[in-house]
Amino acid sequence: MEFQAVVMAAGGGSRMTDLTSSIPKPLLPVGNRPLLWYPLNLLERAGFEEVIVITRKEIQKMLNLDTKMKLDFVCISDNMDMGTADSLRHIHQKIKTDVLVLSCDLITDVDLYKVVDLFRTHDASLSMLMKKAHEPAEGVPGQKGKKKPVEQRDFIGVDDTGKRLLFMANEADLDEELVIKRSILQKHPRMHIRTGLMDAHLYCLKKYVVDFLVENRTITSLRSELIPHLVRKQFSSPASLQQGLDNKEEDQKKKEQASLDIYSFIKEDNSLLKPAPDNSCWNDHRGDMNETLHEGKVRCYVHIMKEGLCYRVNTLGLYIEANRQVPKLLLNLGLEESLVHGSAQITDRGMVGSDSIIGSSTQIGEKTSIKHSIIGSMCTIKDKVKITNCIIMNSVTIEEGCCLQGSVICHNAVIEKGADIKDCLIGSDQRLETKAKHVNEVIVGTEQLMEI
Repeated sequence: MEFQAVVMAAGGGSRMTDLTSSIPKPLLPVGNRPLLWYPLNLLERAGFEEVIVITRKEIQKMLNLDTKMKLDFVCISDNMDMGTADSLRHIHQKIKTDVLVLSCDLITDVDLYKVVDLFRTHDASLSMLMKKAHEPAEGVPGQKGKKKPVEQRDFIGVDDTGKRLLFMANEADLDEELVIKRSILQKHPRMHIRTGLMDAHLYCLKKYVVDFLVENRTITSLRSELIPHLVRKQFSSPASLQQGLDNKEEDQKKKEQASLDIYSFIKEDNSLLKPAPDNSCWNDHRGDMNETLHEGKVRCYVHIMKEGLCYRVNTLGLYIEANRQVPKLLLNLGLEESLVHGSAQITDRGMVGSDSIIGSSTQIGEKTSIKHSIIGSMCTIKDKVKITNCIIMNSVTIEEGCCLQGSVICHNAVIEKGADIKDCLIGSDQRLETKAKHVNEVIVGTEQLMEI
């Protein structure tokens, strides 16, 4: 077993609470499949047979996944607030090899081998996936006309190949200047600084990085703490080699620091490649392995996707955009199943757009038009309804003569006769009265809006 795969599926979806207050994030339907299905499908297509899934008990109970892989669920208690690094530390006894870590909110058609091969070829400590950040094409329900929050940019430094990850910093952590260490520029005088890239939260990590995490409990997040730490460590000396101070107290302090240094967890490689690296044909340095073997032992690489789909479904806007792209994604994945489930009952099929998805046991009445929309399972949509650019979840009832546009309707909602809904988010179990008119609103249960 070369790699173990771990999917993080315990997060609460703090940036999309209007949705996740009633539906756990890993279970949010995207194209009528739970969000968690997508990273699992990516792993299954790459040949994985077993996956560790870190989640919560209520999510595991509700999951019904179609997969041939063995899923090893590790459930975190609801009263435990764990970051991603904490979660990986929590399962460290299960980790026996190098590890591939994914977030449950990743939807992509990337060729996973491009990330894994970077890791193998360069004997990297880390390889990761990035893509140009995606702005949702349409406005977000309940937020139209409101000022968008300004996202702090990431500054990513890569070498001439675009693959070696040399520098990583977030705008929030910088003063007015971007400062690059001399030790980086001495080894890589040409560095390309890129902004506008999205970290896909897909990481290949050496086993010793997990060992380091187990001991260094100050790190709670993979994305904001561990990954930048590894990138910085590429161009610094091991703590044991740094000049120390004389007095015993500071000597002891330095020993403690050295024991938590990533270099102290790297096992020496005594393989036969060491004496004669240039004789090996199994390298990508055209006969010169000096950089790989003699540069710092911590090495970080990044695969930046140029084509294909890659979304992190961590905001309402990206959730809506991912649903819009699902028909295209399923085609790219070679899943040639019908977008309309065989058990759906549709009176006028000609009025359902070719890019719309209709779930199982859903009933659609006469003269009802559905365009660019996703309809869940066991929904009842009566006669003369117009639905455009909407996401309708499971067991929703929409009565006669309603008009819905650009909206998200959550599980078990009821929209009564003649209602006109535009650019709204309607929460689970909500009931909108006859001829109600709502534009650009978020309507969820009052108990979800306040904490007592």
